[in-house]
Amino acid sequence: MFVAGLSAGAAMAVILGQTHPDVFAAVGAHSGLPHGAAHDVASAFAAMHGGGIHPASAGAHAPAEAASSQGKAHSRGVPTIVFHGNRDATVAPKNGLAIAERAVSTLAPHTGPLAREVQDHTAQGRRSTRTSYVDRDGLPWVEQWIVHGGGHAWSGGSASGSFADPLGPDASREMLRFFLLHERREAVALEAAAD
Repeated sequence: MFVAGLSAGAAMAVILGQTHPDVFAAVGAHSGLPHGAAHDVASAFAAMHGGGIHPASAGAHAPAEAASSQGKAHSRGVPTIVFHGNRDATVAPKNGLAIAERAVSTLAPHTGPLAREVQDHTAQGRRSTRTSYVDRDGLPWVEQWIVHGGGHAWSGGSASGSFADPLGPDASREMLRFFLLHERREAVALEAAAD
């Protein structure tokens, strides 16, 4: 299964991936908060505006420790794709970076070293930057997309929708591409375990 969301839905998707990596094969987060950034309404608003807890500095194992105290296994991390507009006035763009950093830090002990690759893209006149963290086989485990000029809206979404920006990149298409890469990885792992 995969989980994705926008804004508060993105924060929920990240929480589900961090707390249930045995259930979700990958996470998509668009314009959301990292796990552990808030614990009440006041800290949520502080995090949204760029203040509050920075989860990467809170320690990579904070959610795993919380899960362990509830009787769950130590988190192995989950492949994650992140989109965030660099002009988002609702949720500060550094939250997208924090989601990606947390994903890299929890995955790297299980995947081995991840190489960082940066590519610029242009879609419908809008530029975006994709930073991928790939394993030695070239599989991206984390992707962070910065949508230059993008606000608090789903990139590539329908113009008739709310919180949707019809300009590219198409976040839905890119998330599905990323998810399908990890669906195949999971299928290969299951086949190997059955042999």
